[in-house]
Amino acid sequence: MHGVQLLRSTAGFGELLRIRRERVGLTQQVLADHATLSVRAIRDMESGRVQRPRQETVRLLADALRLEGRNRSDFEAAARRQALVEEPGDEPTAPPVARGAIIGRELEAEVLTDALAVHGDRLVTVAGLGGVGKTRLVLEVARRLYLASGWSVRWIDCGRLPGARLERRADLARAIGERPTLLVLDGADAGVDTALLDELFQRCPGLRVLITARVPQPLSGGQVIPLAPLPTPGPELDHDPVALAEVGAVRLLLSHLRRLRPGYRLEPEEAPSVAALCRQLDGLPGALELVAGWSTVLSPRQLVARLADGPFHLAPPPAGFGGRADVGAALGAALDRLTLGQRDLLERLAARPGDWSGEDAVELSGRPPQECLAAVHELLASGLIRSVPARDGVRFTVLNLCRRLCGAGAYPELAAVG
Repeated sequence: MHGVQLLRSTAGFGELLRIRRERVGLTQQVLADHATLSVRAIRDMESGRVQRPRQETVRLLADALRLEGRNRSDFEAAARRQALVEEPGDEPTAPPVARGAIIGRELEAEVLTDALAVHGDRLVTVAGLGGVGKTRLVLEVARRLYLASGWSVRWIDCGRLPGARLERRADLARAIGERPTLLVLDGADAGVDTALLDELFQRCPGLRVLITARVPQPLSGGQVIPLAPLPTPGPELDHDPVALAEVGAVRLLLSHLRRLRPGYRLEPEEAPSVAALCRQLDGLPGALELVAGWSTVLSPRQLVARLADGPFHLAPPPAGFGGRADVGAALGAALDRLTLGQRDLLERLAARPGDWSGEDAVELSGRPPQECLAAVHELLASGLIRSVPARDGVRFTVLNLCRRLCGAGAYPELAAVG
């Protein structure tokens, strides 16, 4: 008994977390799953790298460990003692609350969180096609940094501030100070004030900036991460509902279907249609959400037939969709931003069946290698092409929806017609 009391009074939070976890026989991964945290967060807390665990994080861990009574109060007290000793100050600012769980982006969220918190990247842009899920991914990263590491999150929705100038937010430097802070500039398609960013980086040593944009702005010292659509299933999985349900795009579509049709199960007879929907829509999260909105009145098989006739003429559902733009508008905007040379290369590649390499693109275009590869890079950053798994180097494919547009010879009418 004396040893237990001594443990309660002297153990640091990280040590106490490890002891409690091992006492109930949980691995770090299992505890992370139960607490809805990342395994790296658990590892960092146990090793002492997280100096100030968030109150919400401590609550999630205590619930996952099923701590009650004196054990729970000792656990929470250890976290408070560490916070007071290591980093006194105000509570960090929380990020906005996401609408639902993130699905199919677990690896990207882990990599991006590590880039900021472990590798020390200070300026990162997540770029990609409208509807690919940039904002949702960044929300997850912000949540992890806030809960597990105690970072403050300053979120600026650039799309809702038309014409707003960040110079008016120069007091951010004073508000941020030296504490670890993530500044998110969401939807910064009009660009950002580089002079202000430089000033913030100089005055705020703990600052990290994460930008989302459809087209990345060249920024000194910045990293650009192109966000591809979710993986789609190959035809070989069409009749294997179990394997099909593990593919990222299918997982997301099924989550929407089950929300709208409680109790929905992926039956063998419907599996090919669900797989075809994911392939037709290229695994684009926004497009999958849109098509799922019609699942209350149309079956997956009927939706496949409807999209085959014209994927750009499926309007958002009349209610409960929040006024989101359709996928055709996002693709049309991305195509409009291309130069004539990039557009010409894309049309040539879209007419080529299957996937291709950078060398294939150079040969097909007849242009100097550096010029052609630069165009391929821009097409990838804009989200009109995606990389595909390959054993013999990097290979790419044009989005199916983009092929439909390019194959028409001219842009079809992109306004949704219901």
